Order: sequence, then structure tokens, then C-alpha cells
Amino acid sequence: MAVEALSQQDLEERLAELPGWSLDGGRLARSYRLPDHFAATALVVHVARVQEELNHHSDLTLGYNTVSLAVQTHSAGGAVTALDVELARRVEQLAPAHGAR
Repeated sequence: MAVEALSQQDLEERLAELPGWSLDGGRLARSYRLPDHFAATALVVHVARVQEELNHHSDLTLGYNTVSLAVQTHSAGGAVTALDVELARRVEQLAPAHGAR
């Protein structure tokens, strides 16, 4: 499936629907703070499952009580695509259940 880069206008509209997410170095990115290391680790595992379902993977970083994600679509020349936005949207839906803020 070919994916295309989002236009600047599309990207701005989609970012408005994803509080806490921003563009960082051309990638869609967000960091979460969690109650403790166990909650952060559980979120990483949950995100990994979603990434496998989408067959689309972010750079995912686990800290003591933090989780950071950064994603772009390599097959679209490193641009942000609808696939990146879908991954961000799915993470936003599951993060609160882990106590993320």
C-alpha cells in the first residue's frame, strides 16, 4: 500500500486533534509521564502490540516513568503520513488506561 506525505494543512488539522503531539525534526512525536516504571513498561508493550497490528513502528523510548514516541513513514521519504497519525491516535486512546499524562 502506497502512502503519501500529508500536506502542511492536513498535518496541522490532524495535529489539532492530537493534544500533546507535535512535529519534532520532521517526525510526529509525544512524551508521556506515567505513575511508575511498571506502568511505563506496560504502555510500551501495549504500543508495541498496536504497532504490530498496523505494521508500522515508531522510535519508542522507555524511561523510568516516561515513554516517548517519534514516528515518520520511511517509505514516503521520511514524511509524516496518515499512517503515522493513525498510530498516534491509537496510542492516545490507550495511554490513559495506563495512567499516562
